Amino acid sequence: MKKEAMELPSFSSILLLLLCAFTLAEVESVYFPGIYQSSLKKNGKTVKPKIPYKSQYFPQVLDHFTFQPKSYKIFYQKYLINSQYWHKGAPIFVYTGNEGDIDWFAANTGFMLDIAPKFHALLVFIEHRFYGESMPFGKHSYRSAKTLGYLNSQQALADYAVLIRSLKHNLSSEASPVVVFGGSYGGMLAAWFRLKYPHIAIGALASSAPILQFDDITPWSSFYDAVSQDYKDASLNCYEVIKGSWAELNSISTNNEGLAEISRHFRACKQVHSINSARDWLWEAFVYTAMVNYPTEANFLMPLPAYPVEEMCKIIDGSSPQSTKLSRAFAAASLYYNYSQTEKCFKLEDETDEHGLSGWNWQACTEMVMPMVVTNESMFPPSSFSYKENAEGCKKQFGVAPRPHWITTEFGGTMIEQVLKRFGSNIIFSNGLQDPWSRGSVLKNISSSIVALVAEKGAHHTDLRSATRKDPDWLVNQRKQEVEIIQKWIADYIQDMKQE
Repeated sequence: MKKEAMELPSFSSILLLLLCAFTLAEVESVYFPGIYQSSLKKNGKTVKPKIPYKSQYFPQVLDHFTFQPKSYKIFYQKYLINSQYWHKGAPIFVYTGNEGDIDWFAANTGFMLDIAPKFHALLVFIEHRFYGESMPFGKHSYRSAKTLGYLNSQQALADYAVLIRSLKHNLSSEASPVVVFGGSYGGMLAAWFRLKYPHIAIGALASSAPILQFDDITPWSSFYDAVSQDYKDASLNCYEVIKGSWAELNSISTNNEGLAEISRHFRACKQVHSINSARDWLWEAFVYTAMVNYPTEANFLMPLPAYPVEEMCKIIDGSSPQSTKLSRAFAAASLYYNYSQTEKCFKLEDETDEHGLSGWNWQACTEMVMPMVVTNESMFPPSSFSYKENAEGCKKQFGVAPRPHWITTEFGGTMIEQVLKRFGSNIIFSNGLQDPWSRGSVLKNISSSIVALVAEKGAHHTDLRSATRKDPDWLVNQRKQEVEIIQKWIADYIQDMKQE
């Protein structure tokens, strides 16, 4: 995914989503962010979020889809639970875990906790297999394709189904309606769970869920077009400065003297070994800031001010016209990495996987193949995508080739309106148009019960965050709509149960 000098960041993994973590592979393709990459730090140290949940561990089977002896191996899957507001028979709200530590997602999904008292809901956050503490083979889980072969979305959905059924049985509350929630890759899983297991979940809230980012359903340039538009909307000058900064970076020599210059310019903690490290550092800051362009201060990916894209552009627009475009881009990107003003230097290389996200590399190289390109209209350098080269990179990294069309075979996506309007029901697709992942999601109502809630100024699953007194009216109204829709699902379910 990366080359020296003009080769653009590319990858052998995604989301994204995730995210989600991102990877750079040795193929000429576009830099593809995982859906998440973050670190919650205080005084330079990773901080474990404080959350009002109890940790539990469920004995989960390794392989739900074969009956070979090795399939029956048990691993312990972590889940979080809060029963503060619940009583027997009341709803169960389940978060379908993403590609990372479940504590992190629970800490950033305050919406469920906010509405739990209204519904008397039991809250459950289930960790995705091969992430966080839910490692089927312990520290050897990522050893090879033989172990990683059990990491995929279908196994994860089956995990959730088995755990939910067991939980309801153990609570003697079989009649409790279940609603699943998820954001980003977790939102994709929530939507797919409702479609695959309608007998277990009565509805799904899928926030910022790019279920249409596969095959050629969504234009391959859409993600980076959206990122660029965010900056252009904030300031045309800002967009043009960032667009011009890459050429200045590439003009720096890649010999030791040039790398030393980059290290000084970027305040690197250690001298960088590749010009690509500086490029990726800038690239990540601009992409993730667009994703989390929240209307209030937040610290989901990094501690950031309200509307951080605008704040970045203020830094660029307020800089001296005599300063280079690269220095202005660096100053703006520093907001992402150091808004808290605690970093004395920046780690451009050898970053640690703070949230256990690296399994996403495998998923992106097997099933989660989301093609992305960068056009000349983008503020990023142009780049292409090749299924063939992507497959070669994945084969080199893991010894397996991607199945690029498996997700649309397994879950659909093509002609989704015609399919789901006669088949699916009770799904909310919520999106904010400032989130680049929104281009790959469902943005129009499919039926009276599969609805799209679209916020013009929303970012990456803004609606799932905790409510604050500073929330704009559009966000308050979006959450109100979601609550009303979920209330109707539950009321309809209760009415159907009475008629049996």
